[in-house]
Amino acid sequence: MENDKKWYALYTKPRWEKKVDSVLVRKGIESWCPLQKVERQWSDRKKIIEDPLFKSYVFVHIDDTQRTPVLSTDGVLNFVYYLGKPAIIKDEEISLIQQYLAEKDARFNIISEEGFQEEMKIRVNYGVFMGNEGTVIRGGRKKVYVKLESLGQVMVVEFPAEYLSSADTQS
Repeated sequence: MENDKKWYALYTKPRWEKKVDSVLVRKGIESWCPLQKVERQWSDRKKIIEDPLFKSYVFVHIDDTQRTPVLSTDGVLNFVYYLGKPAIIKDEEISLIQQYLAEKDARFNIISEEGFQEEMKIRVNYGVFMGNEGTVIRGGRKKVYVKLESLGQVMVVEFPAEYLSSADTQS
């Protein structure tokens, strides 16, 4: 039965990601809300908080029989759909995000894929993303778009320029 489980993305009410994750875990459903540490400035102090990496998204590792209990969870709006079906997230994509978040001082910016045109293709030659290809932001030599196509999201990761090479050149 474990082999039938797949990763899915859930769309949640705004600012409900951690609550939904907590309730799903209490229901015995494998759930993951990726968090990153972010410094926030208040009028009287600065504080490091854990902020959801993907706004209004939570990931669940479930089989088909668990869909109804997931959807009936308070705060869950729906599954994220891709081509008319709930989007299945590849294990490798989840693993890649987990590995990167485990790195010291990992920082992400998530931007919707819409509005960006593909430019120069690059290859990452060092670090967790080594061997992966991405698309450079116009005029940005240090930022690489790693597409998570099943989510319709683009992950922006900052790299030193020396970590990157053109995808056309063999290293």
